[in-house]
Amino acid sequence: MYAKLLGLDQYAYEPMSEPVSIEQALVDATTRLREVSESARLDAELLLARCIDMPRSYLFAHPEDTLDEAALGRLERTLQRRVEGEPLAYITGSKEFWSLELIVSPATLVPRPETELLVDIALREIPREADWAILDLGTGSGAIALAIAKERQLCQVSAVDVSPEALAVARENANQLTISNISFFQGNWTEPVADQKFKVIASNPPYVASGDAALDALRAEPAVALTAGEDGLESIAILARDCRTIIDDGGPLLLEHGADQRDDVAEVLLSYGWDRIRCYDDYSGNPRVTRAYYSSSETT
Repeated sequence: MYAKLLGLDQYAYEPMSEPVSIEQALVDATTRLREVSESARLDAELLLARCIDMPRSYLFAHPEDTLDEAALGRLERTLQRRVEGEPLAYITGSKEFWSLELIVSPATLVPRPETELLVDIALREIPREADWAILDLGTGSGAIALAIAKERQLCQVSAVDVSPEALAVARENANQLTISNISFFQGNWTEPVADQKFKVIASNPPYVASGDAALDALRAEPAVALTAGEDGLESIAILARDCRTIIDDGGPLLLEHGADQRDDVAEVLLSYGWDRIRCYDDYSGNPRVTRAYYSSSETT
């Protein structure tokens, strides 16, 4: 099942006949990865440890050990994928988020550290003993929904994604983490849950403009989870419009967005009747998550 989720068996390799030590393999791999990674040595260590099915600590304790042909072949295949720009998380098949080890695949975005801010703000809105209905729209690997469900175990979290492949990954993550207070729905944004009400809605929607040069560096990740029209605001506008009918009166909508979109996001939210709008900076000081509340009595 994991091979299907992760898209393995795509790369052939040329057999390497001469024995190579762990340290030499790391030196060579680090050199090759410097052009595509700011953490080339760490990437090399993680890839090699995976190829020999040992922890990274083994590499430091046994640098003189010789790698066999099979291990060298596995390392070469993974190095080719990384050099071609594939994210490390897709190659290793996992990414840590909110202290959860998540399965990821090319069907999902790689969870980013800045998205933990969205989880943090959501948890501030949800009392520890609350038994609320919470919604995550565009769940991908399930990172946001699973983090909230883990921290607020009396709540029931619903996670929606348009991609059945992404939902397969999210469900597997829930199973692996034994998180049961979560339900998954396949469909476009609010459509699968249009007859429900939620106390808090969180989303990390696509927000990259279709012509943004940054997309070249993200070409391995699913475009449907990244781009949102010419201005990057199409998905945010849909959520601002449609979440009004499924949010409990006075409830918050939390949206992750680009660092240069703070004012535009606020304008969109205001146009659909959301108020008490506040933007939070991520851990690098960039405007990253906007919170807004909606009260039906204030609809214009």
